[in-house]
Amino acid sequence: MKPYPRDMTGYGGQVPKANWPNDAKIAIQIVLNYEEGGENNVLHGDAASEAFLSEITGAAPWPGQRHWNMESIYEYGSRAGFWRVHRLLQDLPVTVYGVATALARAPAQVAAMKHAGWEIASHGLKWIEHKDMGAEEERSQIREAIRLHTEVTGQPPRGWYTGRCSMNTVELAAREGDFAYIADSYADDLPYWIKAGGKDQLIMPYTLDCNDMRFAIQAGFTNGEQFESYLKDSFDMLYAEGEAGAPKMLSIGLHCRLIGRPGRAMALKRALDYFRNHDGVWFATREQIADHWAREHPPVQRLTPSEMDRPTFVLEFGGVFEHSPWIAEGAYELELGPTHDNAAGVHNALARVFRSASPEQRLGVLTAHPDLAGKLAAAGRLTKESTAEQAGAGLDMLTDEERATFTALNEAYTTKFGFPFIIAVKDNTKASILEAFRRRIDNDRDSEFAEACHQVERIAELRLIEKFAQ
Repeated sequence: MKPYPRDMTGYGGQVPKANWPNDAKIAIQIVLNYEEGGENNVLHGDAASEAFLSEITGAAPWPGQRHWNMESIYEYGSRAGFWRVHRLLQDLPVTVYGVATALARAPAQVAAMKHAGWEIASHGLKWIEHKDMGAEEERSQIREAIRLHTEVTGQPPRGWYTGRCSMNTVELAAREGDFAYIADSYADDLPYWIKAGGKDQLIMPYTLDCNDMRFAIQAGFTNGEQFESYLKDSFDMLYAEGEAGAPKMLSIGLHCRLIGRPGRAMALKRALDYFRNHDGVWFATREQIADHWAREHPPVQRLTPSEMDRPTFVLEFGGVFEHSPWIAEGAYELELGPTHDNAAGVHNALARVFRSASPEQRLGVLTAHPDLAGKLAAAGRLTKESTAEQAGAGLDMLTDEERATFTALNEAYTTKFGFPFIIAVKDNTKASILEAFRRRIDNDRDSEFAEACHQVERIAELRLIEKFAQ
């Protein structure tokens, strides 16, 4: 197998019902990133000054130098911005993404967070880039972040978000910490489980769109009204989906030095007032949502074709196309991954092999199918799938007259086309099967060959749907 590690499907069309408390239509989760004092700075042992998410357009790091303007912008976040946001949000459940070294330099702010009952999750050891960091160095920093966070706040973090992460971050964080959730993902509107760190790990997706960071990047928000309008539009869409029976989570990302500026804070206040004027809104910390999800939607063991070896894969799916294991063998060689770990994914892989096969190979698949209500059925020699399918349409309980009719049609059809009549019996009744039999026998061979192939694919699809449902 040539594994492709990304899951491009997620919940797909089977979105779980969130079951938010009190039948809430939407869960609103507010994150306040506390990074001030943990950013790149030669005072902190870093090689250069910070250059990310500030009021300075096009800022660049200053190697070996302190950057007075950059430092003072970050200091605004801790000196003024935090307290303005704290006054605005102190009566709401909030999750703080706290950089451990920044929290260690902010005793008054940490006390205020705790007094407000806010969750303090870990935002790593330092607010720096991790993409080029070796795995062992990053592992060491995660351990130290947990240790320092526990020392500063009095308890270990239950949530983790690196932000400027590497491809190793989630695996390392899951292995090193006992986290209720990891937030280094932007892939969904709902939490989801993955295998990481040798266990089931809940992922709580975060946001970069409903995020005040867009005040500090090109093509972002230029005034508070744009931020407010975007938050309201996001809320309205998710609220409508919740009213339709599919509640989601609205994540809002804030930074002390950005949203803490007066003009932006007022926009946030107006958006919050708008949210509060709706019924069925659950304001919650990320920890509360994670605990709720773990209770309502715990991880379940499921069929994972992308993790199977070849013999297991062929054993599981070799009979989906009747007596044609070579199709499963070919599908195993495709670029399968987590996105194929469902009925639609496996069906697509199998069907690709079938469709690209020669006419002679596809004819072999057609001729491997039994006659409907034919001699093999009477002798009890059908595969268990075919037996169940024919029985479901009542073909195992025919009258003598009906059996004679099917026998005559089978013989005429096979004589004309060279393969048996094939139809997805689960989509039909005994009457509709007979109607299709009589209608299709008048087709030309090319048309009927194409229709038979289509029916074979549909039979395989129905078999896989049932298999995964079990």
